[in-house]
Amino acid sequence: MTVAIRRAREDDVDFLVSLVDHEDVAPFLAAVGSRTPAELLEEIRAGEADPDAGGRFVIEVDGERAGTMLFRRTNQRSRIAHLGGLAVHPDFRGRRVADTAAVLFADHLFDELGYHRLELEIYGFNERAIAHAERIGYVSEGVRRRAYLRDGEWIDGIMFGLLREDRG
Repeated sequence: MTVAIRRAREDDVDFLVSLVDHEDVAPFLAAVGSRTPAELLEEIRAGEADPDAGGRFVIEVDGERAGTMLFRRTNQRSRIAHLGGLAVHPDFRGRRVADTAAVLFADHLFDELGYHRLELEIYGFNERAIAHAERIGYVSEGVRRRAYLRDGEWIDGIMFGLLREDRG
């Protein structure tokens, strides 16, 4: 099995919409994330216009679209990026596709784009994503208590960070 990542293209929009709307994926993604074809297309075009500042990526397994993730620069001077939107289609789960893709993504952001720090935040109820972040080396840096209103309930956000020097 070969896992690869690449920048999303306009011809990926239908796949991305179906993925972020999938009933086993949508509840775990940020409520304010891009969901419509127009929003996703705008995200793709913004990444093409300024690739160092952000972008949406597609995860492929043996050349087949399997998932997505994104980043955006949050501090240019300190070279900090915020990551999010990691989603793997249920057909590809159970094979550590997300782990491999996330490591490739971190390598790209550190080695090719020159970032120093990567940050992400995970809903407190998303135990699978928390275990994933810890498994690939992210360090838990705190909890935003009851920070997000989801389906009428206040949810914690768990903050994680990864520094260039944290990699093995």
